[in-house]
Amino acid sequence: MKTGFIWDESYFWHQTGNGALNIDSGGWVQEDIHAENPETKRRVKNLLDKSKFIKQLQEIEPRPASHQEVERNHGKVYIEEIKRLSDMGGGDAGEHAIVGPDSYEIAMLSAGGAVTAVDAVIRGEVMNAYALTRPPGHHAEKNEGMGFCLFNNIVIAAKYARAQYYLNRIAIIDWDVHHGNGTESAFLNDSDVLFISLHQENIFPRNRGSMTEIGKSEGKGYNVNIELPAGTGNEGYMHAFDKVAIPIIDQFEPELILVSAGQDPGRFDPLGRMLVTAEGFYRMAEKVKSLADEHCSGRLVACHEGGYSTAYVPFCTIRILEAFSGKQSGVNDPFDQGFHEGPIYQNQLDYINHAKEIQSAYWRLS
Repeated sequence: MKTGFIWDESYFWHQTGNGALNIDSGGWVQEDIHAENPETKRRVKNLLDKSKFIKQLQEIEPRPASHQEVERNHGKVYIEEIKRLSDMGGGDAGEHAIVGPDSYEIAMLSAGGAVTAVDAVIRGEVMNAYALTRPPGHHAEKNEGMGFCLFNNIVIAAKYARAQYYLNRIAIIDWDVHHGNGTESAFLNDSDVLFISLHQENIFPRNRGSMTEIGKSEGKGYNVNIELPAGTGNEGYMHAFDKVAIPIIDQFEPELILVSAGQDPGRFDPLGRMLVTAEGFYRMAEKVKSLADEHCSGRLVACHEGGYSTAYVPFCTIRILEAFSGKQSGVNDPFDQGFHEGPIYQNQLDYINHAKEIQSAYWRLS
C-alpha cells in the first residue's frame, strides 16, 4: 500500500490578507505578505508534482467535516460565528485567527481532510497518510480561534476516531515550534489520549506549554510538554524523542498515532528560532512511523500545521513523506550546503532532563 496524500485546491484559497509576519500592517509596519499565506503549502504540492514523487503517493480527495464532527470539539455558537464572519467577507475569530471569504467552508474541508485521512488509514486503504490541511488547527480552542487556526483538525480527527472506530488509546505528537495549546486543552483530563508536544520554550502562545502542566484528574501524566531552548537542532530533537517521547509511547501502546506536523522548527523559519533541517524532519518522521508499525499496525496520520519559510518548508515536508512511504523522491536539500550540526548542547540536555524528571512520576524513563 501507498502513503495517502490528502489535499484540495481550496486549501490554498483561504485568505489571510496582507500584513507583516504575523501582525497587521499599518503605522510604521509596511504592508507585506502575511506569514500564513498559501505559498508554503502550495509549494509542497508543486515540488511533489515537479519531482514526480506524487506518483508514489495515493492522492485522496477530502470531504467536508460534518457539523456533528466539528461540534465534538467546538461550541455551536463559535462555529456559527466563523460562518457569519466568513459570509460577511472576513473578520477576526480570536488572537491572530483571520477569517476570510469562504474560510468557513475551507476550514470545514480542512477538518474533513483530517477525518478523511483517519478513514483511509483505519480502513486499510493506505499504509499511512499525510493531510496538507489549511487552515491549520492545533491552536484552536473550543470557543476561540488562535494562531491562524479556526477549527482544531487534529482534535476533530482524534475524537472522530474514538467515536467511529471505538479506539481506546490515541497518541498525538506535535512537533510544531509553537505549543499545541488547543490540543492540550481538549484532552487535559483524558487518559485515553496521550498528548506530547515538543516546542520552543514560551514562544506562542505565551505562558502555555510549561513542562509542569502534566494533565488534570484522570489525565495526569498523559499530557507531556517538552520545552526546548531556542537554537535546538536535529540532535536535540532526536534526544528528546529517544529519552522522553518514544519510551512514553512504548508504554502507552497506542492504537493510532496522529502527528501535528508543523515545519516551523526548520532553521530558516521566520516565526521560530530552531535549527532543524529537512534531514531532521525525516528522522522524526521515521521514528514516528516505527512506533506506528510496532504498536498500531502502521496506523499513522499527520496533519500539516505551521511552517512559514516558503523556500524551505517543501523540502522538509517531502522528507517526511519519504519517511512515511519508505520511498525516495530523488530531491536533495538544496539548502544543506555541507551543513553539519555539532553535538547537543548542555542547555538542551538540561531542558530534556527536566522533562524526564517531571514525567518519571508517571512513566519509566531511564
